[in-house]
Amino acid sequence: MRAVIFDLDGTLADTSGDLIVAANHCFDRMGVETRLDPRTDAGTALRGGRAMLTLGLERAGQYSAELVDQWYSELLTAYGDALDVHTVLYPGAMEAVELLKSSGMVVGICTNKPEALAQTLMTRLGVRDMFGSLVGADTLPTRKPDAAPYVAAVERAGGIVTRSCLIGDTKTDRDTARAAKVGCVLVGFGPSGEDMVALEPDAIIQHFDELPEVATRLLG
Repeated sequence: MRAVIFDLDGTLADTSGDLIVAANHCFDRMGVETRLDPRTDAGTALRGGRAMLTLGLERAGQYSAELVDQWYSELLTAYGDALDVHTVLYPGAMEAVELLKSSGMVVGICTNKPEALAQTLMTRLGVRDMFGSLVGADTLPTRKPDAAPYVAAVERAGGIVTRSCLIGDTKTDRDTARAAKVGCVLVGFGPSGEDMVALEPDAIIQHFDELPEVATRLLG
């Protein structure tokens, strides 16, 4: 079957607010005065916990890889305690998923968020059952941009890799699609939207209303 696989952070949902709260919790515990701003640092937040810790510590002039590693688990714990306070699904996301499924496609998620956190978030948002698979950063020995997690997401959803495409918002997603030799659609409505053209995906959508037509064009 045809399959459409979604990235999570910055693609299906804007998770940046809760991620930044978790990072700022860590900076507070460290005694670092720097705080990330949910308006201007959302793009960094959507690249993950290590990126946020790195940015904050660099601003404070205290960066070291060892310090990032030391506080990463604390960040994940803080995030897991309150991961759906500010997070919202992007407009039209679930309507697009419904239309894809009604046209005979299967859908799944391939994210670099730890699987347990991704499962919890999607369940709390009330949409986990809409997706036939969810593969996280630690589901397999490798993560995106390696092709294996993507392939697993397609196959676990009941799809065929050669008749699938990836919907994402970063270079990592673009590179994953290239590694899997499948089509790539990037979203232009997130914090990094202006950078999508340079990544040369197969398509860019500015709203999820556009996705069913684009997916049909790519997958036939």
